[in-house]
Amino acid sequence: MYLLVILISSLSCNIEKPTQFSEAALNDTLLNLEGNEVSLQYILEKHKGKTIVIDIWASWCGDCIKGMPKVRALQKQYPETVFLFFSLDRGADAWKRGIEKYEVVGEHYFLPKGKKSAFGDFVDISWIPRYMLINKAGEIVVFNVIKADDDKLTKALKK
Repeated sequence: MYLLVILISSLSCNIEKPTQFSEAALNDTLLNLEGNEVSLQYILEKHKGKTIVIDIWASWCGDCIKGMPKVRALQKQYPETVFLFFSLDRGADAWKRGIEKYEVVGEHYFLPKGKKSAFGDFVDISWIPRYMLINKAGEIVVFNVIKADDDKLTKALKK
């Protein structure tokens, strides 16, 4: 029993979530809709002082598409929040078609290297959709939720 308590205690200490992006993740480049490379740092600095929700998704992802109505509801409820959509589509054409087909409204970026990128390594994507929230101070306050109506996300948006 004592061993079980030690094991649980040590494992729970290791699940601390980062509050800042790593330097490598900040320097990683994504593509905007015009096909230009932009760094994650540039994207975040563009919205400095605002609450930001990052939605990591792909047009081929059934759960991502099923979650879009909940994202739209959040966008309507929190119009001052910036919604960034980072796509893991297999190509830029599929990504752009998906935005149009599913009427995804927000600021769009494509991860050309997908999960095999500095950003992908940092966030350790195991499932999509994946939602993150950066507060007005620039801190990551929600690191990993997979539903747009998750309590962690909705509570952080209310702050």
